[in-house]
Amino acid sequence: MSTVSGSSLDGVVVLLRGGRGGIGRAICAAVKAAGASVVGCGTGEASGDLIIDAWFQHDATSADDWQRIVREVRARFGRLDCLVNNAGMSLLQRFSDTSLDQWRRVLSVNVESAVLGMQASLPLLQESGRRRDGGASIVNISSITSLRGSVFGAAYSASKGALTLLTKSVAKEFAALGYPIRVNSIHPGVVETHMTDVVLSRYVELQIGSAEEQREAFNTMHPLGRMAQPGEIAGGVVFLCSPAASFMTGSELVVDGGYTA
Repeated sequence: MSTVSGSSLDGVVVLLRGGRGGIGRAICAAVKAAGASVVGCGTGEASGDLIIDAWFQHDATSADDWQRIVREVRARFGRLDCLVNNAGMSLLQRFSDTSLDQWRRVLSVNVESAVLGMQASLPLLQESGRRRDGGASIVNISSITSLRGSVFGAAYSASKGALTLLTKSVAKEFAALGYPIRVNSIHPGVVETHMTDVVLSRYVELQIGSAEEQREAFNTMHPLGRMAQPGEIAGGVVFLCSPAASFMTGSELVVDGGYTA
C-alpha cells in the first residue's frame, strides 16, 4: 500500500447513525466539508439544516432495519467506505434505583446497535475497503467515562466500556482475517450539546447542586478550562475515516481536554 497523508475524504461514502444531535450534526458537516457523501439515519425526520446527501428513518436496535439501510446505501451510492456509530442514550440514575429494563435499554442503544451496524455493513465495507488506500473505516463514538466511570452513570459508563472493548476486539479480528477495515473508537470529554443541558437538569433533580454549579464543575474537570464544542469531536472522526489514520486500528482516540474527574 502506498504511503498516504492528509484527511481528504473525496469520493468517500460515510454512513452515520445518530446524526440529529449536536455531535452528530457536527460530524455530518465535517465529513461533508472534507469531501465525503454523507448518509444519515436515525429516528424521525431529518431537519432541513442537516448537511447530508441522504437520510433514512431507522431503528438502530433492529437487525432488519440495519440490513435495509445498507441495501439502500448500496443501491444509491454503490459503496460504503466509513461507518460511524454515534447512536447513544444517557441515563443518570442512582445505581440502586436503576431497573433492569433501564439497564438493558441503555445497553441495547449504545452497544447492540453498534454490533448490528457493523455486522450489516461488513460485506459492503469489505468491498469498498479493497478499493481504497487505507481501507474502510468504522468509528464508534464512546466516551471518556468508558475509561473512568461516572457518578450516577453506571449504565451509561458500562455501555460505553463495552463499546470500547467491542471496538478493540472487532479490530483485532478483522485484522487477523485480513479484512481491509480499520475499527477505532473516540472518547470525548463533556461536550456542549443539548444532551449536556439535560444532564445538568438531571443533576439538579438528584440534588447535587445547581445547574450553574455543575456547569462550572464540568468546565473545571477539563484542564483546558471548558467543555468541548461538537466540531472538535467531529475532527477526530474525519481523521479516523481518512487515509491519514491508515495505521490505526483498535485505538482509543481520546478528545477530552485533559479530563481529570
